[in-house]
Amino acid sequence: MKALDKKLLRDILHWRGQIIAIALVVACGIASFVSMLSAYESLQLSQTTYYDNYRFAQVFVQLKRAPESLARKIGDIPGVMQVNTRVVVDVTLDVPKLSEPATGRLVSIPERQTPILNDLYIRQGRYIEPGKSDEVLISEAFAKANNLKLGDNVEAVINGRWQKLQIVGIALSPEYVYAIRGAGDLLPDDKLFGVLWMGRKALGTAFNMDGAFNDVALTLMPRTNEKEVIFRLDRLLEKYGGLGAYDREDQISNRFLSEEIEQLQGSAIFVPTIFLGIAAFLLHMLLSRLVSTQRDQIAVLKAFGYNNISIGLHYLKFVLIIVFFGAFLGTALGLWFGIAVTQNYTRFFNFPLLRYEASLGLILGSIFISGGSGVFGAFVAVKQAVSLPPAEAMRPEPPAQFRATLLERLGLQQLVSPAVRIILRNIERKPFQALFSALGIALAVAILVVGRYFSDVMVHIIDVQFRNVQREDVTIVFNEPRPARARYEVEHLPGVIYAEPFRTVAVRLRFEHRSYRSALTGINPQAELRRLINRDLNSVNLPGNGVVLTTQLANTLGVDLGESLTVEVLEGARPIRTVQVVGKVDELLGMSAYMDIGALNQLMREGGTISGAYLMVDDNILNRLYGLLKRTPAVAGVSIRKTAIERFEETIAGSLSIFTTVLVIFASIIAFGVVYNAARIALSERSRELATLRIIGFTQAEIAFILLGEQAIITLIAIPLGFMMGFGLCALMSSAYQSELYRLPLVVTNTSYGFALIVIVITAILSGFIVRRQLKDLDLIAVLKTKE
Repeated sequence: MKALDKKLLRDILHWRGQIIAIALVVACGIASFVSMLSAYESLQLSQTTYYDNYRFAQVFVQLKRAPESLARKIGDIPGVMQVNTRVVVDVTLDVPKLSEPATGRLVSIPERQTPILNDLYIRQGRYIEPGKSDEVLISEAFAKANNLKLGDNVEAVINGRWQKLQIVGIALSPEYVYAIRGAGDLLPDDKLFGVLWMGRKALGTAFNMDGAFNDVALTLMPRTNEKEVIFRLDRLLEKYGGLGAYDREDQISNRFLSEEIEQLQGSAIFVPTIFLGIAAFLLHMLLSRLVSTQRDQIAVLKAFGYNNISIGLHYLKFVLIIVFFGAFLGTALGLWFGIAVTQNYTRFFNFPLLRYEASLGLILGSIFISGGSGVFGAFVAVKQAVSLPPAEAMRPEPPAQFRATLLERLGLQQLVSPAVRIILRNIERKPFQALFSALGIALAVAILVVGRYFSDVMVHIIDVQFRNVQREDVTIVFNEPRPARARYEVEHLPGVIYAEPFRTVAVRLRFEHRSYRSALTGINPQAELRRLINRDLNSVNLPGNGVVLTTQLANTLGVDLGESLTVEVLEGARPIRTVQVVGKVDELLGMSAYMDIGALNQLMREGGTISGAYLMVDDNILNRLYGLLKRTPAVAGVSIRKTAIERFEETIAGSLSIFTTVLVIFASIIAFGVVYNAARIALSERSRELATLRIIGFTQAEIAFILLGEQAIITLIAIPLGFMMGFGLCALMSSAYQSELYRLPLVVTNTSYGFALIVIVITAILSGFIVRRQLKDLDLIAVLKTKE
């Protein structure tokens, strides 16, 4: 073994504590980068593969009723490659052991299994048999949520009559990867909403759709103009009650899935970049200081004839060993956490197979960033050391030029002990070293604050959305708009204490060249159960005329207060109206548009028509209410606020829980690595000074006080700086998480600051305890031997 390699081995053994700590910092940076970006790549790959293999359609449209002969005309539209006509109807379900009424979406499929658009992946069981009108396939998520198995029965209100349906298969469809009822819902409710696939003949006969259809899905030829196809399709279906065709981008399941993938991409780049950048900075800072403590050894090597290249390669090996150790550990952790994050998405995205994949380029890129910063840090320090003549480099660094400290200039030196004066003098005479040490610890504090930020946000969203905005206990939705008298019928349902009707209209909102397909909701101006709030959580009065948009929707459309918005109604006679934007509200979930229910009825030129009602109910009579709603053909869906909160915690909060846990673990490890290395390197840099103090009479406790007191002051300076940096990073994350599904407000609680403070203090105490024990092993004679 060469002499330099022997020295390298001894250095590794001697600095094993710092090497492990630095390697953990590198590992955390790489692991966060690999885990998040690999999860993004895997989700995107699974989406693309699933859509291609099961022929996910490109254009969709719903209508009232059209003859099957019209399918040929649809297929003759230039650019249309394949047409699939269907019957799709929402019905009320009575599920065994479920007290609440559930909603089932019945979707027709061919009597015999053939390749179709939006094809089915049968997870369990078999396809329906021809002529068996009671056989159905059900969506896997609905079956799991209600513990339904093959051979079980569910009852449904089909065209006003109860019918028992037998489950013969459990299936998945690319059309319902994210299974929600409609535009008014944001989160999947697998317990109360499921998709059931039924034979075309049986379903058509039950709903007077024999030889007719009310839903169309299309695929297009390559390079076809989708807008032109949609325009022609709308004209063709207008007299059949077409509700407006839309492309895959606006298909509700794909829209939310794609939005989540885009959001994950932003998170996968933004958050790990912060971690990897912090890890790279700390690695550079720590290694440059570590190498600088060996300036005398570098000088001896030069004196014995080693050239600069040999010395540089020696320290390059030292750095690469640390980086490769951290890279190996970080890659393994990243892949493990990446699988966990990816699998977490199966809780609310229904894929036949969620493929996990981490590209080699991703792993090598993260290693290159961390390794490059370490090599650069070591290079700077080695370059400074080898630039000195050997005789000068073998001497200790000359002491800083003497000048009175601020404390002494103020004449306050008599108020503190000599040990405190030494601490303050060293900090003031090496301000940049102290600043960089404080900056490193501050970054550790900042990422601890960021790690807790998501927990603060989830608590805030639940409190605002489900206790300030949505205050109803139960929401019922009719299968079609009902006349004004339905208001009184709703108020007299068993257990209903108070009811607020609402009107929902499917619309396409347009402003200039931008448009958005949504629902326009009409509510009472003085509504108590569904409130509109501003950024300060104060109630907003709903004007008598005009439309009020959520801020996110207004930004998407690029419309401001006082400007006119075109409203294309996608139901009934499909009128086109112009309304003025008269207000904005701040909601954290979804993108909505509101009007006074009376103004909306007038806009639609209808009476007091309603689409459903928000209810405050007596908990003691809930079962009676649910039992009645199950058997009411007019009710198409029921939503329960308590279930919605649970659903939110299981989906959005649940998906972020693993992410938050990973952040907190990584942040805590980085914090320990930074604080411990700062203290340990300070001991190496000041060993001669401390030994001298011991020789002239300072006690073991006093020199420990000097060393650790300096670290304590730097840590105390770093903590408020870290709080400010953490708040700034949270602000950046808040601006990055502004999706259609949800927005993260800038909410950082005292609990998060307290958590960061506790972790840093505990880390500082543990590091101080370890360093103090090493002070007992200080060889006074050896460290005082100055090479002359």
